[in-house]
Amino acid sequence: MLTVNEYFEGRVKSIGFEDGNGPATMGVMDAGEYRFSTNTVEVMSVITGQLTVKLPGKTEWEAYPAGTAFTVAKGEAFDVRIAQPSAYLCRYS
Repeated sequence: MLTVNEYFEGRVKSIGFEDGNGPATMGVMDAGEYRFSTNTVEVMSVITGQLTVKLPGKTEWEAYPAGTAFTVAKGEAFDVRIAQPSAYLCRYS
């Protein structure tokens, strides 16, 4: 079953699904700055565009262009800056 999610007044949208690799969401973020919290380990793969991310415990922002990924531990929060609409795949474990 697919689930549709919308956050930040519609500026972040995703579709949740589960496949042979477990639960995931595929989504798009509009330009802006966002803060997300995790309930599980999350592996975020950038599909198009670029996410600039400040990971937990870090003071510097790091750019993740299309084709790269980053992991955030369970129970953490991270910040994302988007300059142009960007797509991602997030896997949960």
